[in-house]
Amino acid sequence: MSLSGERFTAVYRIACPPQEAEARARAICIEQTVEFPERLIEDAAIREQVIGHLAWLQAVGQDRFEAAIQYPVEAAGRELTQLLNVLFGNISLAPGVRLVGFDLSPSLASQYPGPRFGQTGLRDLVQVPDRPLLCTALKPMGLSPGELAALAYRLALGGIHLIKDDHGLSDQSFCPFEERVERCAEAVARASRETGQTCLYLPNVTAPADEITMRAQFAKAAGAGGLLFCPGLSGLDAMRALAADEGLALPILSHPAFQGAYCLHPDSGLSHGVLFGQLNRLAGADAVIFPNWGGRFAYTQAECRDLVAGATRDMGSVRPIFPVPAGGMRLDRVQELREFYGRDCILLIGGDLHAQGPDLVASCRRFADLTVGFPDQC
Repeated sequence: MSLSGERFTAVYRIACPPQEAEARARAICIEQTVEFPERLIEDAAIREQVIGHLAWLQAVGQDRFEAAIQYPVEAAGRELTQLLNVLFGNISLAPGVRLVGFDLSPSLASQYPGPRFGQTGLRDLVQVPDRPLLCTALKPMGLSPGELAALAYRLALGGIHLIKDDHGLSDQSFCPFEERVERCAEAVARASRETGQTCLYLPNVTAPADEITMRAQFAKAAGAGGLLFCPGLSGLDAMRALAADEGLALPILSHPAFQGAYCLHPDSGLSHGVLFGQLNRLAGADAVIFPNWGGRFAYTQAECRDLVAGATRDMGSVRPIFPVPAGGMRLDRVQELREFYGRDCILLIGGDLHAQGPDLVASCRRFADLTVGFPDQC
């Protein structure tokens, strides 16, 4: 056996006493590749070429260490699923280990086209070159397709750029998927013709594995301008398949449902930048929704900055994507959001648009006015 020698790097944070740090790091090298006692491996080529290499180990706090481990590109195969397995498969079961970043080698990165549109392409679709995009959700659950379509029409008239299904809308008896998508797509298209501004309707196509493609194709045929997808429910690779489908060619907005536990504990799971940024980019999302600091969830400013970094850091040919801060955002926080995120974000405000008064169109226009004049960068 002779491998190419090309490797990619994963960085882990390890919580342990100092005297255990190197042994813990070297255990990751084994666990994420051969998963076999090294002393029993007779083939020198396996020991030298397949097992992960510990590139560096450094202290980052009391009983906290970061280790960079380099894996052979061949171990990741040609599938996103196997790349995820090498990055954080078995070791996700161990306490005190957190994946905080990774860098793919050129040949490995070339296997993943990533987002079809990314920030630049999504801006081109809605013809908004120089300020944040505006997003909202169709809610509450329980409204009929006709009621949601009437709501979508008013939101589009008000100047919202992206109108998504609430992630809780699927194919329920009170709101069947096909009827909802047809009615809402028509309503948004009608409002766009009246305003002269492009608004995209993004239905939720998260579904059982054997129905995802059918729902996405139906949405495309009905005139949807994009797709909402929950990779925590249906899988990152299922989202990758949607992004790669030339017959769809629609932007994808990723929703974080079911992913929270992967990142909440600081000593385990995945960093916010890895989970919501890097992995969503590899899986083809063009924008990623996450709970903003100060909302109804417990994310911090530092975690949100890490997430933005993961969504926009250099990943070779993989395009940067839009961070979409959400989770109980209000109009009176837009100034705060503009100072924190800059212009390269999508601002998602839901319930507070309705709380401003009976004139929803006017509330949306006020939202739009508040986003003019953002700084160039975060």
